[in-house]
Amino acid sequence: MGWFFALLAAISALLLTRSWRWFYIAGATAKRDLTALWAYGKLLRYTKRRERLNNTVADVFEENVLAHPDKIAVVSDTQRWTFRQVNEHANRVANVLQAQGYQKGNVVGLLLENRAEYVATWLGLSKIGIITPLINTNLRGPSLLHSITVAHCNALIYGEDFAEAIADVNKELPADMALFQFNNENNNTQSDAVKQAKNLNTLLTAASVEKPGKTQVAHHDKLVYIYTSGTTGLPKAAVISHSRYLFIAAGIHYTMGFKDVDTFYTPLPLYHTAGGIMCMGQAVVFGSTVAIRKKFSATNYFADCTKFKATVGQYIGEMARYILATKPSEHDRAHRVRLVFGNGLRPQIWPQFVERFNIAKVGEFYGATEGNANIMNHDNTVGAIGFVSRILPKVYPISIIRADPDTGEPIRNKDGLCELCEPNEPGVFIGKIVKGNPSREFLGYVDAKASAKKIVKDVFKHGDMAFLSGDLLVADEKGYLYFKDRTGDTFRWKGENVSTSEVEAQVSNVAGYKDTVVYGVNIPHTEGRAGMAAIYDPQRELDLDVFAANLAKVLPAYARPQILRLLTKVDLTGTFKLRKVDLQKEGYDPNVVHDALYYQTSKGRYELLTPSTYEQLQRNEIRF
Repeated sequence: MGWFFALLAAISALLLTRSWRWFYIAGATAKRDLTALWAYGKLLRYTKRRERLNNTVADVFEENVLAHPDKIAVVSDTQRWTFRQVNEHANRVANVLQAQGYQKGNVVGLLLENRAEYVATWLGLSKIGIITPLINTNLRGPSLLHSITVAHCNALIYGEDFAEAIADVNKELPADMALFQFNNENNNTQSDAVKQAKNLNTLLTAASVEKPGKTQVAHHDKLVYIYTSGTTGLPKAAVISHSRYLFIAAGIHYTMGFKDVDTFYTPLPLYHTAGGIMCMGQAVVFGSTVAIRKKFSATNYFADCTKFKATVGQYIGEMARYILATKPSEHDRAHRVRLVFGNGLRPQIWPQFVERFNIAKVGEFYGATEGNANIMNHDNTVGAIGFVSRILPKVYPISIIRADPDTGEPIRNKDGLCELCEPNEPGVFIGKIVKGNPSREFLGYVDAKASAKKIVKDVFKHGDMAFLSGDLLVADEKGYLYFKDRTGDTFRWKGENVSTSEVEAQVSNVAGYKDTVVYGVNIPHTEGRAGMAAIYDPQRELDLDVFAANLAKVLPAYARPQILRLLTKVDLTGTFKLRKVDLQKEGYDPNVVHDALYYQTSKGRYELLTPSTYEQLQRNEIRF
């Protein structure tokens, strides 16, 4: 019976040391981890094969053209382009630019609305080794000029819809930078707004549809620049190589269980990673059909999905909330969508969204365009943005480390190294950097100084490096990851740390899913920063007494906004995020801010903040 007593002793030791929890966690997460491991294995095999063959994105796309030339690649309300048509347009673009003297390593910017030619243009440029900065179509004036110049563009291709925007900055553009205007629907009339621009349509009509003369383009060469959304300042151009594009498109394909026969629907702009790589990459890399829309419409989202027979839908940022806020429609459940994927679906509305629209699966992901710390929630866990394996944590080396929540600066131990967070302890999310590995490499920005700020050295051993996301995440006991805030977006009030993202979610819900942004502001004679909420309410639909009463039911006193600003207009980034930095700078002085401002009284009501009450507040005559 010796073996029996030995087993009993081992079990007792496990129970006493709590090591039994490891076995419990392993059992509870084994299916999740093994499913992800299988997908990760397929991804690595795919990327290694493409690297061995030295394939570019255009090489992979041409394989799909050969396999099914007449299959629809890109469809919209006005266009139905086959793989053959996309490829022929791409070849025309390449031949035109090559004839104009452009060659490998040159940079040609692209400013164009969502349309089939968008994809074909950067694909064509890539065939001759030209790098294409994908410029945000919402930018105007200094921001547009910055995006063009920071990428060191040799030329710019822009759509006729943006002629006036280019004309406004034309005098400040480099004198030697060529401009090409593309006109919609083969309209060959040239705008007078930019007189020196060449008519791209005329040049394309005369160009060959055959593959351009051979240019040696390699797997790890730069493909496009994609700009950060600009919520905290001017956009930064992040580098995307051919290998990186293939890795991102294939990564979400295998992890989420996409099928080549799926039809994808995205109303997202094609100049961002989400729409341009994660979704459009399913057509470019895997030969699927992608339905696009010029501008996002909440009321038409599922109507479009029904029309295009989409099986997979995409969302980002606040889109899901906008869709949920629409009136019930016949299309709510008449679609074929089996899965939606994206990032930014708040846990507060996740259950209502999937119930109303009959969505079988949500694939929430997290990641930065320029980063290597990218994660996905593939098993439908509400609110989770991904996970880190508790069984095999080193297979995909991402971590949460202790850091200052205000600055994001890592907190180091006596040896000068970083420390891992315990379960349920918020910290900064990082990804180990391994050069030459597409899943671990950090290509950074065009601006080397900006890149250096995103790298932390001497992480777990002296000499190692990691990408610093700047986001505060928390992992539960099973390794599921949840977004908390961006560093600097947590403010302290009444001795408590307040997460702006959590307050935003509750304020938006109470306000009827209205656009909301929350930030901390300084109030004289008080410690910390008080919460201020800017709510988009142009029609003044918000009943502030009802709002205050309902807010008190879901938020503790210290987390409730002390000041409200009711916005009459809203400025969103391309990824449907409010520009927090500008609102925070404007503050709450009614002599400066023209929107209606309110402050919370000691009784919990919101009253109008006038210039006279503002002065009282400055003199500490109104207490918080």
